[in-house]
Amino acid sequence: MPSLRDLRRRIKSVKSTQQITKAMKAVSAAKMRKAQDSVLFARPYAKRLRSVLGRVAMASTDVSHPLLAAREPKKVVYIIITADRGLCGGFNSNIIRLATNRLKEATAELSLITVGRKGRDFFRRRGYRIEKEYVGLGEDIKYGVVRDIANFVIEKYSAGEFDEVNLIYSQFVNVLVQRPTTVRLLPAEPPAEKGEEEARRAVYIFEPSAEAVLAELLPKYVENAIYQGLLESKAGEHSARMTAMDNATKNASEMIDRLTLTMNRARQAQITKEISEIVGGAAALE
Repeated sequence: MPSLRDLRRRIKSVKSTQQITKAMKAVSAAKMRKAQDSVLFARPYAKRLRSVLGRVAMASTDVSHPLLAAREPKKVVYIIITADRGLCGGFNSNIIRLATNRLKEATAELSLITVGRKGRDFFRRRGYRIEKEYVGLGEDIKYGVVRDIANFVIEKYSAGEFDEVNLIYSQFVNVLVQRPTTVRLLPAEPPAEKGEEEARRAVYIFEPSAEAVLAELLPKYVENAIYQGLLESKAGEHSARMTAMDNATKNASEMIDRLTLTMNRARQAQITKEISEIVGGAAALE
């Protein structure tokens, strides 16, 4: 059995850790609420943008655009969004596992664009080709970073250097659930509306032209998909970290209780031993 000194030292150490996890939980809860609001505010715009793009694409089926051109995927690029830090449960590992499975299934030449230190370090150690990397983005997602990623993949895809671009991120469902998701960005696939037949029969007047409208909408569609993925991942990261730190705090409390019980038993055994020695010594003097 450990000595009383060792038990007291362990209890003190666990209490210090518990204070840290409790503070990290509070910080993550505050950041999570802000990130969650950003996601909820951004979703209506993203949904409306996809709806408008779908209607325009269906109404102008004879119009072509480089970002709509599908070709045999000889070189595939994955944009993988992870966190910069750990201590958030299985958040990073779930995204990396999904990305690894997708990469193993691919038969084309692969390259990556990593957002977040965890994903970058993981795939760099395994020898994957990383076209671009982004780390230390902070809490507030700068749209300039989003535009830089979007312009890069759009330029490469339009030039024929990329044949397919996919986005892997963690979709924020609620505080307890974050769902790793794969989205194909390019070639762009405008989503079909529920009233697809009505949309086909509808007559649209484009100003200045259908080509100009698509040329404006498609880059915005790609930018918004990447931006939405970053927002969803940030909210999921803070939610996962808050849950992980809450579980760590509870586990620390249980450990403190067990160590305290063990310490009390050790102290009781020591007192009993000392009493027995006193009684034995007194009996020997008689």
